[in-house]
Amino acid sequence: MTKTMRCYCINHYNEPLVEMKMALPKPKAEEVLIKVQAAGVCHSDLHIWEGGYDLGGGEFLSLKARGATLPHTLGHETAGVVVSMGPNATGVEVGESYLVYPWIGCGNCSTCISGNENLCTSGRPLGVLEPGGYAEYMLVPKPKYLLALNGLDPAIAAPFACSGLTTYSALKKLGNDIATHFTVIVGAGGLGLMCVSILRAMGGKGAIVVDIDKKKRDAALAAGAHAAIDGNADNVAELLIQAAEGAPRSVIDFVGSPETTKLGFNILVKGGKLVVVGLYGGSVSLPIALIPVRGVSIIGNLVGNLEELTELMELVHSGKVPFIPITKQALSEANDVLTRLKEGRVIGRTILIPE
Repeated sequence: MTKTMRCYCINHYNEPLVEMKMALPKPKAEEVLIKVQAAGVCHSDLHIWEGGYDLGGGEFLSLKARGATLPHTLGHETAGVVVSMGPNATGVEVGESYLVYPWIGCGNCSTCISGNENLCTSGRPLGVLEPGGYAEYMLVPKPKYLLALNGLDPAIAAPFACSGLTTYSALKKLGNDIATHFTVIVGAGGLGLMCVSILRAMGGKGAIVVDIDKKKRDAALAAGAHAAIDGNADNVAELLIQAAEGAPRSVIDFVGSPETTKLGFNILVKGGKLVVVGLYGGSVSLPIALIPVRGVSIIGNLVGNLEELTELMELVHSGKVPFIPITKQALSEANDVLTRLKEGRVIGRTILIPE
């Protein structure tokens, strides 16, 4: 009799997830099967549930065009315990818990060989194009994508696979500026709060956070932000510059809307950097001449590579990274969690726990 597992899947885009029974994967070659202990619910899951990304001007980046098929199991922030592995898998132990690096590339192109699988144009990331962690079990292609938890609570660890890794990679792109100048963080959702924590752990001078939600601004201050500014304020740019003690050298936009990206660009000092992370979508019009005249850099950041996640988890295990607020909910409540996230009612991260 074929063994099965329970998972929550997209059967149709923009419709509620469906509980399904799938055949339990049998790991081959270097594959590793984990029993999911925790699955973080990321804002990117909403875009995947919608089938892609708004590019503005009526254009849409379809996941179907990238090879996505339905039904599909969401979940790219996953931690779990190894239950079995293929005959060629080495370096992990059955019964031990690990964090999954989900940003899997083809492994053969120059991008992958350089260590940047997250940027592979033929990648098959787990939870995006391959089955993810909204399930009782999950198949991981190779042991190298598993990072030992060493006693860390899987629910605490899971968000580091995306929100933690993304913020760490974005902060690294700012170089030494984070140590000598305040960093403006646009958006105080799960990524924004994670960024406040990791910035402190990396020796940053401090975070100036902007968000339209007072509860999220309060959470940012509780996480250690130097200041939190109301994004709806008429003079928001002036308030940010004042809080940062001058036009900032570094802005990280975790929203990625036309309004937030334009705000970030407008407040930068000459030579400053704007790192755009958020995928809210749309398009923005910027004066091209001001980009070279002001010498600013506009940088995109797509999660991070395996080496960066390894570095981040070393920082986490050192005890220097304060944990963001998490809420644990049953895997069966995945639809409710996605709804609340879409409505902006989630503080920190919600973690799904298989019953």
